[in-house]
Amino acid sequence: MAAENRLDLTLRLVRNAGRISLTELTERLGVSAMTVRRDLDELQRQGLVRRVHGGAVSLAMPEEQSGFAARERWQLAIKRRIGAVAIERIQPGQTVLLDAGTTTAAMASLLVAKAPLTVAVLSLQAAERLADQPGIRLLVLGGESRPGERSLVGPLTLRMLEELWFDCFLMSIGAVHRELGWSEFSIEDGTVKQHGLRRAARTIVVADGSKLGVRAFARVAPLDAVDTFVTDSVVEGDDQAEETLAAIRKAGVEVVLA
Repeated sequence: MAAENRLDLTLRLVRNAGRISLTELTERLGVSAMTVRRDLDELQRQGLVRRVHGGAVSLAMPEEQSGFAARERWQLAIKRRIGAVAIERIQPGQTVLLDAGTTTAAMASLLVAKAPLTVAVLSLQAAERLADQPGIRLLVLGGESRPGERSLVGPLTLRMLEELWFDCFLMSIGAVHRELGWSEFSIEDGTVKQHGLRRAARTIVVADGSKLGVRAFARVAPLDAVDTFVTDSVVEGDDQAEETLAAIRKAGVEVVLA
């Protein structure tokens, strides 16, 4: 396993458990205790875990309390892998609405491989990564930049969305639950996603498995409102995540594991 992927998985195991032993990490990852210690030291240096005697505890802040910059480095390899799989479903010449979020920001530059494309972006991070890229016609939707996130929200954004039509909406999500459906921690972001869903021929949701089984504040849509869900594999023993993934499939959504 590549070091970047191993760090992502280690972080996922620590976050899901809250507190986990060195022995369990060694067994789950199939690597030496020395390797696990080095990885935990690196995650502690990044401020994501705290080393304790015999293991580690998670220091990751809840999604609603942390900004884009704090979350961007979490599970970066997984986000890139998810993004690459989602972009396989985009065809040259299409019009694409790219949502705000760390996963969609990680995949923004990958869209260049599908040029020519018209890409409308809902975040300043994605705009920066796509600006001046060959074959990309970049549309930056107006609106208010939400502090800490730089997602574009508000009446101006919604008004512009109502004037456009997209072949595909690449939507990120803060949470998905078998009962609540797709949801967000911000009402403003949730409202933009609702409008995006209505303005696209199909919607592909991208999110890492840590969002599965989680309820957020603002409901975006029921499970069957999207066409495809691209995520990574669920951590074994996470019942909430497994039940949610099963409910998504039952709702008729194509589930793709990156």
